[in-house]
Amino acid sequence: MVSRNTALKIRKTHRYLGLFLGIQFLFWTISGLYFSWTDIDEIHGDHFKNLEHQTKPYRDLISPSQLDVANGVKTIELRDIGNRPYYWINNKQLYSAINGKPKNSITKDEALSIAKNRMRNDLIVESIEQITETGKHHEYREKLLPAYVISYKTDEALKAYVSVSDGKFQTVRHRDWRIFDFLWMTHTMDYEGRDNFNTTVLRAFSLLGLITVLSGFLLWYISSPSIITLKKRLKIKK
Repeated sequence: MVSRNTALKIRKTHRYLGLFLGIQFLFWTISGLYFSWTDIDEIHGDHFKNLEHQTKPYRDLISPSQLDVANGVKTIELRDIGNRPYYWINNKQLYSAINGKPKNSITKDEALSIAKNRMRNDLIVESIEQITETGKHHEYREKLLPAYVISYKTDEALKAYVSVSDGKFQTVRHRDWRIFDFLWMTHTMDYEGRDNFNTTVLRAFSLLGLITVLSGFLLWYISSPSIITLKKRLKIKK
């Protein structure tokens, strides 16, 4: 039989652990509900994109072997920039696929042309600006910089990102994505980069959560009338 003092200590530990972990458990529950009730394609902004867009076919392109590339060509991608073909070589440099001249960056007009091909035709551009750096919590984190940010006139604060150095349409961000991103941060408890499931904070809260659940089971065991009665009967039989 557990002493009254021990039982009180277990009960107190369980109560304070529950209070301490309750807010995080609430965030886990709310974020889990949000994730299960949302369409991930909408979070990615597919309903704002022109999903039928296909890269324009080109003829009479220069051979990549003719390009003046130090150490040779290792990787190559064909990009349509302002209705003109370019090679993106070795993830470093753009070259004209017509005359082989290098291109160090794209213009705002070219970025708008790229976004126009990839976004819905009915969207109206509100502004365009260039960013050169982002913080750990920026919606365009861990992607190629500098980049053009194209904002649209919508209630969802819609933005499209096109990288300056390679002319690639990078991503779309909008209100629902930002809500998802915030809840994802609270779910993973990675308050730096969002996607690390091995943070010390998450491990600590998971362990404390397990202790809270186990202490609850222990409380039930030591305070259940049925268990107490059963123990008395077994003691009498002995």
